[in-house]
This record gives sequence, C-alpha cells and structure tokens, in this order.
Amino acid sequence: MKLKGKDKSLDIQVNILEKIIMESEVLNKILKVLDENFGYDYYVAAGSINQTIFNYYHGYPLDNGIDDIDIVYFDKDTSYEKEDKIIKEVSELLKDINIRLDIKNQARVHLWYGKKFGHEIDANKSVEEAISKWGTTVTCIGVRISNGKFKVYAPYGLNDLFKMTIRPVKDNFIKEDYDKKCAKWKEKWKLLTIIPWDNN
Repeated sequence: MKLKGKDKSLDIQVNILEKIIMESEVLNKILKVLDENFGYDYYVAAGSINQTIFNYYHGYPLDNGIDDIDIVYFDKDTSYEKEDKIIKEVSELLKDINIRLDIKNQARVHLWYGKKFGHEIDANKSVEEAISKWGTTVTCIGVRISNGKFKVYAPYGLNDLFKMTIRPVKDNFIKEDYDKKCAKWKEKWKLLTIIPWDNN
C-alpha cells in the first residue's frame, strides 16, 4: 500500500518524503556519503527528488527515467578552478553511483547562465535562494542529511509534489523551457497534472 502524502500536514509529508527517498539505493548512498564527507552547505535537489516521488506513485523503479542527480552547494569562492576541484572530489566520493552527477556551486551560476540559456540572472546569495527559483514548484525542493538527520528545503511546500502537479515558478524561467520540461515529464509520468504557464 502506497504512503499517502497528498493534502497531509507538512510534518507528515516530510516524513513520507524521507521514507521514499531513503528507499532509493542511489539517493540513500549519496546522502549518507555527503553527510559524512562534504563540508559545504549543500542539497541533493530538483529532478532526482521529484522524479523519485513520481516513480513511487506510478509503481516504477525509483530511479526510472532519472537522467542525472543535482548536487548543489554554496561557496563564496566563485572561481572555475575551485568548483572543478569540488566536482572532482565529490565525483570520487560517489564514483560507484551509476547515474550522472551534476555538481554546481550556486554562488557562480550567474557567471555562465546567460550564455547557456539566453537570459541573465542575478547572483544567488545562498543555495536556498537558488533552489527557490528552479522553474517549477516540485523542482524547488532540496534534501540532505545533516548529522544523521533528514532535512528538507521546500519553499513552496510539498503538496504539489504529492499531488503530482507541475506548476511554474517564473523567476528565472521562460515559458518555452517550462513547456518543454512539462512535455518531457508527461511522456514519462502519465499521472502528472500540468498547470499551464499562463494560468498561474
């Protein structure tokens, strides 16, 4: 019987989220290794979190359709060299993980974002601020283990996640990218409800 998170209290939803995420062999290992070895303010975030929940409620393997795992952190040293060093260190710690790791210092995203996506963004002041602008309410979720305790950052709550509802967050996103993401996700997870960009 599936755990029911829809329309529950936030405390119950966090507890259910933890149970599902920690059932994932991949995420379980990543979170525990980072808790023991990574000294930065970080989260495992975005797609690998919401897609694990989508998979759970669709009855799929928990890592079904997950292309990469976002590990985001905040370091005031915004040099490429420092970020590259961290990427190599974390990749070595997690070398047994068979899904691509996307490791990014959120303090320096504004330095390359415009060239990659065609519009500029402001510098982030924290890893939490970065997560809060990630295109959809269900993407704006990060989890970590800190001293053995499961922590969640979810500025828009968790109800959209458990209702499998995709709703836009427009701060750093554009309609074209939102529509592409929604179409891609709906193809993989048929039970999703898509809130159109112009309806929000």
